[in-house]
Amino acid sequence: MKIQYLEIVTSEVDAVCETYSVVHGVEFGKSDPSLGGARTAMLASGGMLGVRAPLRDTEEPVVRHYVLVDDIQAAVDAAAKSGAEVALPPMELPGHGTCAIVIQGGIEAGFWQL
Repeated sequence: MKIQYLEIVTSEVDAVCETYSVVHGVEFGKSDPSLGGARTAMLASGGMLGVRAPLRDTEEPVVRHYVLVDDIQAAVDAAAKSGAEVALPPMELPGHGTCAIVIQGGIEAGFWQL
């Protein structure tokens, strides 16, 4: 299992980026519109860390991991068969791959396919 993208949703984007930069030595770029305006940093593992503001008034702060998969639709189908709610079906993110989000037991998790 490899985490491809770690997403942090917060109303304090700049403060969180500053803290992660100081504590973990990562460098964040400018906002990326194709990732919901997230400021991203590359990780040593080859994955990315993204910090963005909520995209709607009802979106709560969350830390959400996206696991790299070979077949995103098969992963979503397997999660749904196991009882997960599909919160976001597979969606292409230009230049980044395809992502999906499922919720099970109140925990949001994502899948990522390159």
